Amino acid sequence: MDSTFLVLEPGSFTTVQDAGRRGYQKLGVPLSGAADEYAFRVANLLAGNRPNAAVLEMTVVGCTLATLKPAWVAVTGAEAEVKKNSAKKTTWSGFAVEPGDVLRMDKVRKGCRLYLGVSGGIDVPEVMASRSTSAQAGFGGYKGRALRKGDFLSTGGQSRSAQVHSEVPREFVPELSSKMVLRCLPGPQAEFFHSRGEELFASEYRVTTQADKRGIRLEGPPLEHASDSPGGVLSEPSLPGNIQVPGDGSPIVLLREQTVGGYAKVATVITSDLWRLGQAAPGDRIRFRAVDRETAASLRVEMLRRLEELERRLQEE
Repeated sequence: MDSTFLVLEPGSFTTVQDAGRRGYQKLGVPLSGAADEYAFRVANLLAGNRPNAAVLEMTVVGCTLATLKPAWVAVTGAEAEVKKNSAKKTTWSGFAVEPGDVLRMDKVRKGCRLYLGVSGGIDVPEVMASRSTSAQAGFGGYKGRALRKGDFLSTGGQSRSAQVHSEVPREFVPELSSKMVLRCLPGPQAEFFHSRGEELFASEYRVTTQADKRGIRLEGPPLEHASDSPGGVLSEPSLPGNIQVPGDGSPIVLLREQTVGGYAKVATVITSDLWRLGQAAPGDRIRFRAVDRETAASLRVEMLRRLEELERRLQEE
């Protein structure tokens, strides 16, 4: 058997993810992919993989794996205790594992999702040009589902080079907080709301327990529809970061498993802040801040340059 890991404990919800399944939304196929793009990309950098290599994404409670073959692993994302056998390891670092080693990722202390990158990437079949799991639809990833006890995981074929890395410089490790500010573009249907949705940017919201890869329901001051607003729109394509508002006025921020929606959207979280949403846990507090398109574009460029700079720094080690 050519497996690298045996799943001893699957955690609360562990799936195989890559950068996502792009180009099929028009067919009703969700984007899927890693909820925290930054942690996903850094995990692959540490593991010496291509940027789109498949990783394990763990939600709230990490998994426990028995090592069957030598590998280099990297853990990024949320703050949690990580152990190789009895030795503690830090997140945002890479290290070797050998046959017989047990790798354990515990419940997160801060944030929501952990990422495990492995040299060569998690080897599962590509479905529609992606290895990502679409758990709602039941395809992709590992048999279209979350991992279970007794599953075997193989690796290989997605390395970019033989160069792996052991640690991310601290200035490249993002700060996680139970209070976050998410920058947004107003709209696309801001005119459907009283004061064009200004209440959204003046209020604080709490992440509820109704949160998964489809979206995050928020609790806080309800948004009031304008008196002449139809209250909704014809079902239209949705994107990660869209903030839709149903009739009760409670915002829902959409993530990566939603393709269409008929609720009016008051604003959209910019791409470079979506990783923060991926780390939002129930009870966390969120405030929104409006920015213009030029600012959103420059922040995206800044994030990509930051990843390029991190790659350069790692290669110089």
